[in-house]
Amino acid sequence: MTRNKHRWPQGYNKDFYVRYAKQKGYVSRAAFKLLEINEKYKLFKPGMSVVDLGAAPGGWFQVVENLVGPHGFVVAVDLTPINPILKGEFIQGDLNKTTTFRQLSALIYKKVRGGLVNFVISDMAPNISGIKDSDQSKALRLAELAWNRARIFLRIGGGFLVKLFQSPNVSIFLINLRPYFRRSRILKPHASHARSSEIYILATEFLGYNQKVYNKEGIS
Repeated sequence: MTRNKHRWPQGYNKDFYVRYAKQKGYVSRAAFKLLEINEKYKLFKPGMSVVDLGAAPGGWFQVVENLVGPHGFVVAVDLTPINPILKGEFIQGDLNKTTTFRQLSALIYKKVRGGLVNFVISDMAPNISGIKDSDQSKALRLAELAWNRARIFLRIGGGFLVKLFQSPNVSIFLINLRPYFRRSRILKPHASHARSSEIYILATEFLGYNQKVYNKEGIS
């Protein structure tokens, strides 16, 4: 049982992940963060529907497409194009823009029964300035944007995985998220650099979101 599991390096080893990505044909080392998380929590199964926000260059998208298989559905969204070797559904656009939201919504309703998905994932990160407070705030805004989209597209029982940078605001974000999920936790995969402040919040068993909020914010 456990002997069949992959032994991830204890701590970040860039050379290992670069070599392994090339060996396995992954377009980025970020793939291993998701593989490691999925190995532990068994998030993605054949036939599931997933939205990948901020997907470029496509490492997570590639992993999820393989896991959900030909009967599943995955759509990636980013301002930047994903790696051209990836041939799945991709929307190039700004998640803040109404046009991108409508395009994503229309595609999900076309491809997924009921127009709601099993999982929303986001590995979005800001352009790093080196100014700690600024970078943390930017990462938080991206996580909030991902959540604002996830709450619309998630079906009951679904899950949400999002990247943040460690800061006091992470606790506030998690507190605000918890009422909508049965389970939530903070993760730090071995594939993340030990000195990096990046962490992930995994929230599962979505309980639903008040439709009135959508109407009030003009999202619906």
